[in-house]
Amino acid sequence: MINRRLALTSTASAVALAAAITLSSVVPADAQQRKSLRWTTSPVGSYGYNIAAAMTKIIETALGGEYTITVQPFPSPTVAMKAVMDGNGEIAYTADVGMTQFSERVGGFKDYKPQKPELAHTWYAYPMESMMAVAAKDADKFKCWKDFSGKPVFFTNAGFMNWLNMQRSFKAIGADFKHVQIDLKSNADALQAGTIVGSTTYTTAGRSLPAYWKETEIRMDLRVINPCPDEVAKLKAAGLAVAEVTAKDAFAKPVGPDKLMGVPILFGYNARLDMPEDLVYKLVSAVYKEKDNLVKVDPGFTPMAKDFIGMQVAGISANPQVPVHPGLAKFLKEHKAWNDKWKIGKVSS
Repeated sequence: MINRRLALTSTASAVALAAAITLSSVVPADAQQRKSLRWTTSPVGSYGYNIAAAMTKIIETALGGEYTITVQPFPSPTVAMKAVMDGNGEIAYTADVGMTQFSERVGGFKDYKPQKPELAHTWYAYPMESMMAVAAKDADKFKCWKDFSGKPVFFTNAGFMNWLNMQRSFKAIGADFKHVQIDLKSNADALQAGTIVGSTTYTTAGRSLPAYWKETEIRMDLRVINPCPDEVAKLKAAGLAVAEVTAKDAFAKPVGPDKLMGVPILFGYNARLDMPEDLVYKLVSAVYKEKDNLVKVDPGFTPMAKDFIGMQVAGISANPQVPVHPGLAKFLKEHKAWNDKWKIGKVSS
């Protein structure tokens, strides 16, 4: 009797073990059937990383569960762009100023030769507005942007798109761009200690602040310094726009002027030209369909939700010399928004 019970117990254990093995083998096989889609972004804690991480599930679901999206952070968008073009990702976080530098092979892209096909216009997601801020206790020392000339400033991480934006802005007004690199988390400490006299802050769509600036605002009083009228004229003469931001829409506390002035840039996620046309078309169509839900993820998507097509047109128009991915081209043609002056990218054989 005891032997029979042992036999039954052994048999049951064997069946359970076999079932467990079967289940464990099924799950990985199912996971393996899903294709990988790697998005390269700026570092953990940055707005670009946080947004990409927050919307992965929405995009995965919108793509029918066919792809698994992984967000891979890099030191800067410039490095993230190179990673994709060197085969270490499929879609890169970038901005119009970064696409310009890559196209012209200047700045961080000087002498750069991609190992894979180049990035193409794919999907533009939200605008950002770059501004200058100081500790409130030092505000009387700064009236214009030129007052920062030659002084230690943290213009966001080197290679960030806002860093590039302020670099070209300071060049336009004839100011000396003196960048001091610090850790994002030490922004408030550096301002309070005087290690830096100013720091570039930025909003997304005139509303959202990046996480490290929200922390900075909690820890200290700030003042935003607007460019003076003559500097605004120089910025516009250089082909740069100047956007107004309502202070109370972005900051929780007063930061000086009610209307803040910043230089806008347009951010997006651009894919390599060898990414399948059908995949990019599905991706863009999925984002278009989910645009209102993305606003619930972050209010920075509000302008895109209001005029998705117009934002894609603006992104392409900022760098018309850069090819458009065939998937985006197909989408724009369907929506009667294609411009025959643009060029559709092709992979060189």
